[in-house]
Amino acid sequence: MLFDQETLDKLITFRHELHRYPEVSSQEQETSTRVTDFITQYEPDEIIRNLGGYGVAAIYNGIQTGPTVLIRCELDALPITETGNLPYKSNYSGTAHLCGHDGHMAMVLGVATLLHRTRPEKGRVVLLFQPAEETGAGAKAVIRDPGFARISPDYAFSLHNLPGEALHNVGIKEGSFNCASQGLWITLEGKTSHASHPEDGISPATAMCELVTAFTQLPAKTEFANDFALVTVVHAHLGDEAFGITPGFAKVMVTLRSETDRIMALLQERSETLIKGVAEKYGLKTDFGYEDIFAASTNDSKATDILKSAFEDENILCKEMPSPMRWSEDFGQFGKISKSAMFTLGSGLNQPQLHNPDFDFPDELIETGTRIFHRVIRTILGPRN
Repeated sequence: MLFDQETLDKLITFRHELHRYPEVSSQEQETSTRVTDFITQYEPDEIIRNLGGYGVAAIYNGIQTGPTVLIRCELDALPITETGNLPYKSNYSGTAHLCGHDGHMAMVLGVATLLHRTRPEKGRVVLLFQPAEETGAGAKAVIRDPGFARISPDYAFSLHNLPGEALHNVGIKEGSFNCASQGLWITLEGKTSHASHPEDGISPATAMCELVTAFTQLPAKTEFANDFALVTVVHAHLGDEAFGITPGFAKVMVTLRSETDRIMALLQERSETLIKGVAEKYGLKTDFGYEDIFAASTNDSKATDILKSAFEDENILCKEMPSPMRWSEDFGQFGKISKSAMFTLGSGLNQPQLHNPDFDFPDELIETGTRIFHRVIRTILGPRN
């Protein structure tokens, strides 16, 4: 057993506390303070606060100089109302930890309890509690923060629990691991008129329908034939709810998704050409923009091998993933500055899916995730035993 029962119970209790007091992206002030207070008792050599918002980094120095290994988890919850009757159910209506970030934090805090007991032989470990993962803004903000220059990791590792996979089993893939995605909104502006004289107005109705159809068909274009690309129409609105008025305004929202940043750039280019062409065809004013921007997450070959070695050393069953996860993760930003890799950790075959109102992170995964992260640290920085 990695922990004594008292320490494990402490981590589980704290996970439940985090679950009761969730905060959405960029509003994690209370969560940040709770994490800082908890980890302080395990005496890191340095704590950096307010990284990219409410981010927290706890640093444990090794005995000798060496590489910096960053272990990252997420602070934020989701703007969804939790259902069910957990004794530690969210206290905040409309906000809940329904992605398991509370459990991810507990795992990384578990690593802190072990580093407090035994420092690495060399280098240093940075335990990063990152804000605003769900919106794709957090990792970029952390890396751009002047305080992050003091961290500058050589390696970065993270995980995400995965419902539908057997409890404790892991999944990994070298190269593309999580898809890039972006939310694209488009407005089409014409002119209203009385519904009895539609010819006196400029309705965006036909243009909106044409745009929705064209977006749905965009990934089938020949230029995307050899790469994964997906466009999902998530919202379309036309005019007002009034029988006497022809519409003068429409809004369409789509999600662009691709396996690589290169294909994402091409999707953007083709989408913008499509928008401008339709607006011009129907004599409409148009505007568009992007939100929830996630870069592709790519696993470095060396970092992936280190994780595979850790799984083997810990006797954890590893599944080689045939394709990237379709959902996005802003951990991809860390791959631009370090050798990084991410893996999935099965949270149960019958577990509710992520972002479902009845999802709850399985406490029995806390020790598993901690074991893997701690083994990675020992592999790179020592001590081996």
